[in-house]
Amino acid sequence: MTVILPILIPLATAAASLLAWRSRTAQRWMGVAGATALLVAGVALLDSVRRQGIRVMQIGDWPAPFGISFVADVFASIMVVLAGLIGATVALYSTATVDRRRESYGYYPLQQVLLMGVCGAFLTGDIFNLYVWFEVMLIASFVLLALGGEHQQVEGAFKYVTLNLMSSVLFLAGVGLLYGTAGTLNLADLSLKLSHSEHSGLSVTLAVLLLVAFGIKAAVFPLFFWLPASYHTPPAAVSALFAGLLTKVGVYALVRVFTLLFVQDTGYTHSLILVLSGLTMVTGVLGAAAHDDFRRILSFHIVSQIGYMILGLGLFTPLALAGTVFYIAHHIVVKTNLFLISGVVSHLAGTGLLKQLGGFYADRFVLGILFLVPALSLAGVPPLSGFFAKLALVMAGLEVERYTIVAVALLVSLLTLFSMMKIWTQVFWKPAPPQEPPGTNPSWSAPGLWVPIVLLATITLFIGLTPQWLFDFCREAGNELANPTLYRQAVLGAVR
Repeated sequence: MTVILPILIPLATAAASLLAWRSRTAQRWMGVAGATALLVAGVALLDSVRRQGIRVMQIGDWPAPFGISFVADVFASIMVVLAGLIGATVALYSTATVDRRRESYGYYPLQQVLLMGVCGAFLTGDIFNLYVWFEVMLIASFVLLALGGEHQQVEGAFKYVTLNLMSSVLFLAGVGLLYGTAGTLNLADLSLKLSHSEHSGLSVTLAVLLLVAFGIKAAVFPLFFWLPASYHTPPAAVSALFAGLLTKVGVYALVRVFTLLFVQDTGYTHSLILVLSGLTMVTGVLGAAAHDDFRRILSFHIVSQIGYMILGLGLFTPLALAGTVFYIAHHIVVKTNLFLISGVVSHLAGTGLLKQLGGFYADRFVLGILFLVPALSLAGVPPLSGFFAKLALVMAGLEVERYTIVAVALLVSLLTLFSMMKIWTQVFWKPAPPQEPPGTNPSWSAPGLWVPIVLLATITLFIGLTPQWLFDFCREAGNELANPTLYRQAVLGAVR
């Protein structure tokens, strides 16, 4: 039951929120309570996995591969914990920032449905059900993106859903071809049958097809243009939730299938991923350097940082995979916090354009410090969490003598620092522009606004000052990912 709780909790919370449709206050605090319960369930699941090994639940007691499997290994459990953390902080932030009009359209139930889809994708042991959970996420995220009906939002939502629907079509085609090839959809059974398959060319073709499908969802080069065109358009709470979780589900899917299913020709498939990681890093950071809008810059940095996450997958060693998991965890916390801070800045100044901002450090120096913590961590400045995440990937690259991609990763870190300092100097350090900012809404001094930002900044500092505990988790995850036999044995029993 522990395995499926992270799916049942947001489902029950969404249903309860719908029953409390007339009470916005009840919906707000149900959302916070439900996401907090999800966080607790995720922590309990991670503890259970570490003590007892990979946990498996077969729905209806049908044995794998005939029934529906839910599987929690260390990697999936870490991702569920992070989903709960981000869900709880964004839900609390939403109580102080989301307007009543959006609340009246079902904002809080939709947020819970999105969390349910995210956790379902992390825990499913069936590739068709992975497609189903992606569609649950797509529907909820599209409505959240367009909620409010503003022109900019609708335009961004159209770009978002169009490319993601293309991804879904490619994904479904890949699922059909996999079933036709192997006669199963269970991930563990697919792993076993593909490892014994004599059709290596077909496996590589399917691998590339799913690389494109998941690459769109993860915003990998050259398939990322939907992200910076859409993530800056909704309210900051929605952007933060998307930035923290949605692309990471795409990265999770890439890591899962390219460590479990497609390992027959790593010289081709994983070298291709390595090239894409470098191009994703470079194009994302150059886009950030070229733009002058706070949230657009942060959106391009999501793209750039995705390159680091798939770098470890391309290197494909236990250390590199551990570095990928560490990087995902660091980035989810940091990027969510940066979007929350951008929401505060945009509200107080009435704009997100850097040239129209300034003077925030003089008037609100605490906000400036809170920005510097995730910003410098994103750039990899020691002793913050981003430094250790990048250090693990650099060490893994040097270990297998991939010097070019290591050099690219270090160069992109410098450019990331440049664009973060551009935000710092324009928003916080330079004098305020002559026009008076709009009056501050009293709700923006509420604890619901500041507690999530302070909490996430504290977590970033804590990881940076004591990285070993998190890296121990990530090393366990990396070792499991590098040894797919462990996953197969947990789901199927003795490997047949």
